[in-house]
Amino acid sequence: MPLSTNDVRSFSAPLVTDRLYYTDATLTTFTGTVVRANAQRTEVVLDRSAFYPTSGGQPHDMGTLHGIVVHNVTEDGETVVHHLTEPLPAGVETVRGVLDWDRRHDLMQQHSGQHLLSAVFEDGYGWPTVSVHLGRDGCSLDLATEQLDLAVLPEVEQRVNALVAEQRPFSVSFEDATTAIGLRKASDRSGTLRIVSIAGIDRNACGGTHVAHTGAIGPVFLRRVERTRGVTRVEFRCGARAIARARTDAELLQQTAAQLSASPDDVPGLVAELQAAARSAEKERLRLEEALVAHEARALYDATPPDANGRRLCLRTLLDAPVKSVQTLAQQFTRNEAAVFLAMSTSPAAILLAAHTDSGIPCGRLLREALQAVGGRGGGADHLAQGSAPSAEAAEAGREHLLRALSEGAPGR
Repeated sequence: MPLSTNDVRSFSAPLVTDRLYYTDATLTTFTGTVVRANAQRTEVVLDRSAFYPTSGGQPHDMGTLHGIVVHNVTEDGETVVHHLTEPLPAGVETVRGVLDWDRRHDLMQQHSGQHLLSAVFEDGYGWPTVSVHLGRDGCSLDLATEQLDLAVLPEVEQRVNALVAEQRPFSVSFEDATTAIGLRKASDRSGTLRIVSIAGIDRNACGGTHVAHTGAIGPVFLRRVERTRGVTRVEFRCGARAIARARTDAELLQQTAAQLSASPDDVPGLVAELQAAARSAEKERLRLEEALVAHEARALYDATPPDANGRRLCLRTLLDAPVKSVQTLAQQFTRNEAAVFLAMSTSPAAILLAAHTDSGIPCGRLLREALQAVGGRGGGADHLAQGSAPSAEAAEAGREHLLRALSEGAPGR
C-alpha cells in the first residue's frame, strides 16, 4: 500500500532508495537515513537499503532495522518500504540494518540456479521460461511447452550440475536499454538496465540477488513436473535446500518400503501390483453391488402390487441422502414391465422419477413440469429424470404434482 504523501518528511534528497544489493549482494549490514515513514512509523523508507523487496518472483529479505524486526519489504515507486513489527522510535533518523543472511543466501542460490536452469532448458530443448516462483519452501519455473518427457529431467540435472562444478562467474553490469544486446529476453524497460550474466551461458535483465559463481549455487535437484494451463511446471531446489528435500524424499521412500516389508528399489513394482489388485477388487465390488441391487429391486418389484393403471409404483422418501443414492435401484426396478420409481429427498431437496421404457411415461417432461410448478428445475430422458427443489416443502409439493399426473393414466410423449 503506498505511503501517504502527508507522511513525507521535508528532505532535500529525492525519494529514491539507493539499492545496495544491486552492486553487492553479500552486504549484510548498512546504515541509512529515514526519508519517509507512515504515521505509525511501522513503514519506513530509507535513502539507502540492502533489503530486497518482493519482486520478479523472488521473495523479500528479512532482518532488523534499529533492532526492530523487518517482516516484509515492498516497492513503492522508486523506493523500498521496510515493514516493521514495531514502530521506529520518534527522533531516530539514522538506522542500522541487519539482513537475515541465511535467508538471503538461500534465495540467492535458488534465483541463480533458476537462471542456469532456464538457460539450459531453452538452449538445449527450445523451451523458454515464461514465469518463475521462488518460494520459501519450493521453487518452480514454467516452461513454454505442453509436453516434457520425464527422461529429460536427469539430462538437464546432469548438465546443470556440470555447469555448477565449472564455477562460471556471475557478473552485474548497467547498460542503456537502447544498446544492450544479447539478452535472453527483450526488456520493456527504458533507461538503464541492470544485467546479470553467467559467463558464456546467459545475459538477462534482472534486479535480483545472485551468487558470485555457479559453484556457489550448490547441487541442483529437479524434483517433479506437472502440466498446468498450457505450460509445464518444473519444481526444483538448489544448495542446502536441494539436499534437505532429497533427504526428506529418501526418508519417505524408506518408510513406504518398511510398510511394504521391501527394499526401496522394490517399491515401484509393489505399488504397481497393489494398484492392479485394488482395481480388480473395485471391479468385483461393483459387480457384486450391482447384483445385490438387482436382487433387491426384483424383490421390491414382486412386493409392489399394481395400481389401478396396472403400474407397479414404488415410492421412496429420503431424509438425509441425495436421490442419486437410489438411482441404481430405480434403474434396476424399472427394468421390469410397467414399473415406476418415484423418490424424493428432503435434504438436499430433490426428486427422481424413473419408468420402464415401454410404460409410455415421459419422465423428463413430467418432472420438469412438476418442479417448475414449485420453483425448482430439472429434467432428463423419458425413462429417467431428476432435479432439485428450493425446499423440502417444495419437493413434497412437486411429488404430489407427479402423483396426480401419474394417476391420470399414461400421458403421451
